[in-house]
Amino acid sequence: MSVKLASFSIDGEPTWGVVTDDGVVNLGARLGGSVLQLLTTGLSWNALEELQDKYDPDLALEEVELAPPVVCGSKIICIGVNYANRNAEYKDNTPDPEWPSLFMRAQESFTGSGQPLWRPPESEQLDYEGEIALVIGRKGHRILQEEAMSYVSGYTLMNEGTIRDWVRHAKFNVTQGKNFSRIGSVGPWMVSPEDVGDFRDLTLQTHVNGELRQSDTTANLMFPFDYLISYLSIFYTLQPGDIISTGTPNGAGARFDPPKYLTPGDRVEVRCGPIGVLSNTVENDPGAPEDLTTQLVSNRWS
Repeated sequence: MSVKLASFSIDGEPTWGVVTDDGVVNLGARLGGSVLQLLTTGLSWNALEELQDKYDPDLALEEVELAPPVVCGSKIICIGVNYANRNAEYKDNTPDPEWPSLFMRAQESFTGSGQPLWRPPESEQLDYEGEIALVIGRKGHRILQEEAMSYVSGYTLMNEGTIRDWVRHAKFNVTQGKNFSRIGSVGPWMVSPEDVGDFRDLTLQTHVNGELRQSDTTANLMFPFDYLISYLSIFYTLQPGDIISTGTPNGAGARFDPPKYLTPGDRVEVRCGPIGVLSNTVENDPGAPEDLTTQLVSNRWS
């Protein structure tokens, strides 16, 4: 029996538990803590399966508000341009990269499955990027590639939403366009490595309003999961609850002619068979009524 480990809120109160075909078991109410604390003390999927069998569901899935499976881990690390045919999509005649591209994202730039993504008033170029994400389960530094996958506690999905024109605001980084509030999502839950199986040949797809936009397999990654963990651990100390998003296939909205950016009312679904479906609609950011760039003064000293 598979286990779907989730973070969620009930009437605004955060908690965690497991999602079954019959509903949600609120383990946080019984055991306290959080998914992050569970990872820090040592996650046992067998123990979770026993708890799942022990308790009846407390609520229907529709009665809870899903959050990203791990909240407030120390790092969210995102890999760019990792599928072999994605580099060619840029049409800049550069060779495939020798080393991974990466950047960091803040927790507040993501929401959970079933919650709306927010398009800010500063841009109409909200884009989708479906990805498979790894959840680190134990501390590791300078990890050998052959041992790397033993540090993965689970898998989840990410819509690594991007504000395209803002990733071009600076010469050497993309941070601005990756960190607007709730432009991306993580979820719907975390599943075990055993349930996922062979990480070298997973199919990942993204649909927008039912239209297939992205589709590829992890067999085409230039830097596979075990390579990424080993490479990142050379300079990072990976911690329980860290998330590594592993790159998006070609077919993001910016790559169409003309581009197909997300607009309010759109629905984005990121799918990977053994993990699940991450689903979000789009709305304008309800807390941002106006474009704040209009009040900025000159970027030069007078």
